[in-house]
Amino acid sequence: MADTQSGMQFHQLRTPRAAAVAGIVFAALFSSTLALVHTALPDDPFSETAWVGRSGSRISVALVLMPFAGIAFLWFIGVVRDQLGDLEDRFFSTVFLGSGLLFLAMIFASTGIAGGILAISRHSDASQGEIVYFGREVMLQINNVYVLRMAGVFMISLGTIWLRTGLMPRWLVVTTYLLALALLLVFSFSFWVTLVFPAWVLVISVFILATGQHVSPRRSRE
Repeated sequence: MADTQSGMQFHQLRTPRAAAVAGIVFAALFSSTLALVHTALPDDPFSETAWVGRSGSRISVALVLMPFAGIAFLWFIGVVRDQLGDLEDRFFSTVFLGSGLLFLAMIFASTGIAGGILAISRHSDASQGEIVYFGREVMLQINNVYVLRMAGVFMISLGTIWLRTGLMPRWLVVTTYLLALALLLVFSFSFWVTLVFPAWVLVISVFILATGQHVSPRRSRE
């Protein structure tokens, strides 16, 4: 048995370059989900509800797409950490990873609330009124306050890592800081503000895919 194990050859796992496509997939799915929810929600929550009928089908599609967007975002985090290699700093990486996971958890919670309100609207007489208003406001608070703030922290921590390691060009780091500050300081329920983060992920993913940047353990120790 020992001779068999000693004769085995082990290979170090390497993230495939094509894994950077995960960020592009996330940007597409997440933006589509936001657009579907935004067009389905009524501007006036006390008007005739848009949670049922054709608009309700938009919410149903968004509920299907969001889990896959979350999976793609986890892959994107993995790609970024693989790019850092042994240059990864524990402090900033903890903030980076923690804010990314909190962002994802709150997005799932917000989507779950949308699914719950949709189910209530379809199976009861409470298709409009206070319960729909409550669900809508909770979703908007989670998405436009807490989710955007966590996205901003995610971007700032990653931008700081890039600045200190020199892995990304300075113009991209500066752009990351500016967009992150906008997400942290701007309080708006505008649909276009929520698209800043997936657009940034798209740019980063395309850059990593185009350049194929990767820090090997041997190179980072030198």
